[in-house]
Amino acid sequence: MTGNSVHSDSVLDAARRQRELRALGDGAAIDVLVIGGGITGVGVALDAAARGLRTVLVEKHDLAFGTSRWSSKLVHGGLRYLASGGVGIAHESAVERDILLTRTAPHLTRALPQVVPLLPNIGAAQKLLVRTGFVAGDVLRRAAGTSSSVLPRSRRVAAAEALRLAPTVRRAGLRGGLLAWDGQLVDDARLVVAIARTAASHGASILTRVAATEVSGEQATLVDQLTGETLTVTARSVINATGVWADQVDPSIELRPSRGTHLVFDAAAFGGLTASLTVPIPGSTSRFIFAFPAAHNRVYLGLTDEEAPGPVPDVPHATDSEIDFLLDTVNTVLREPLTRNDIRSTFAGLRPLLRTGGDSTADISREHAVLTSPTGVITVVGGKLTTYRKMAEDAVDAAVTHSHLTASPCRTKRLPLVGAVSGAARDRIPAPARLVERYGSEATAILELAERDPALAAPVAPGIDVTAAEFVFAVRAEGALDIDDLLDRRTRIGLVEDDRRAAEPAAKAAFEQ
Repeated sequence: MTGNSVHSDSVLDAARRQRELRALGDGAAIDVLVIGGGITGVGVALDAAARGLRTVLVEKHDLAFGTSRWSSKLVHGGLRYLASGGVGIAHESAVERDILLTRTAPHLTRALPQVVPLLPNIGAAQKLLVRTGFVAGDVLRRAAGTSSSVLPRSRRVAAAEALRLAPTVRRAGLRGGLLAWDGQLVDDARLVVAIARTAASHGASILTRVAATEVSGEQATLVDQLTGETLTVTARSVINATGVWADQVDPSIELRPSRGTHLVFDAAAFGGLTASLTVPIPGSTSRFIFAFPAAHNRVYLGLTDEEAPGPVPDVPHATDSEIDFLLDTVNTVLREPLTRNDIRSTFAGLRPLLRTGGDSTADISREHAVLTSPTGVITVVGGKLTTYRKMAEDAVDAAVTHSHLTASPCRTKRLPLVGAVSGAARDRIPAPARLVERYGSEATAILELAERDPALAAPVAPGIDVTAAEFVFAVRAEGALDIDDLLDRRTRIGLVEDDRRAAEPAAKAAFEQ
């Protein structure tokens, strides 16, 4: 398709979508029908396909359309869950973080330092709690088998190093900082696309813009959102991985979504931030907000945890109170306060939490659940992005048991995603570092496109670090079907409205190549 660096079996494009939809219409047998194209759904599709099961995934919109593109882009080790006694989920998170960082997606993940500045507003008791938590994080890291060469151990740092990592922190009264390390994704939506393509390389059909209605444990009516055509398919097992919309597919479950909101800034507003600036929330012993470097020379500041009752919107929005909360909290440690005028954009996502009683959503367990409805639909819900692989494994195990499927054991602990490369091999890829971070070993395919058509080497808009070749690659290999797919999910250009407008002509042109 674009050279030797891309395996044709992993290519997702409009032609493959049409071909595989036609095969479904001809009555192709299905072992597992997965509904939902977020991180959990594509994880289920990969797990099932890698076990040799005939797998079809349908998604009403695009890959990573929902919560999976609105995360903090962090690969958490589960430290927060220790504070509430969640040793099991904390360990599970640390194990899954190690798998992502070292085996399945080393090209899309990296170690991120996180620094808590020790200012006068952090007293001795809170300092001790943070330090104890970081030491517990070290224990989690070692128990998960993660080397200190991958994630260094925590330590105290001098004021000069704290300021090097977070230059806009207040200098007056700064007594140094506490430093720990966690994982960070280059981008959550890019991870979803990589998993989907890996599933496709193992034979799964990945069908976006296809809605599922009238779902039971053995069949569903599929509606092509592009043509309006419908077809009914039968499957030996149906897995509902629709996240915050799970109760619309399986009414027997009850969700209690919570909203997590982030603010988007130009990197210049934080003066060259190279760590996650971690700020304790006043009055809490276990919750923090974070400001961290992100793609396209931006900084994201989050995270809230607010109940979100009522109908689930396709695109959630930040509230004024959340914006004020994040600004007020981060300004407790900054030399020059940030204001609303500094905000370039906001984004918010809904966590699909199971209703478990009267606790606040901040206290509801993030453990996932696999449930079988009275109709036989298997629903996987809850959990978090870091543990998607284990969620998928548990869901496929349940499907195999429930429907008596003949399948190989789970393989995804050691199954590298498309583009996966690490260490010295990554350093030897003859491509710019920003491309290697986004595409791994497939970075050379972007360069090959630009070599064949030098116009594709140009940025999609002035000041934006995405080339036209990346847009073309997303159309030809990553399943992008319209300009929103390019701007909002294959890249994050669309988060800032001015950047979106500037890049739209190049996005439209990518479909004419």
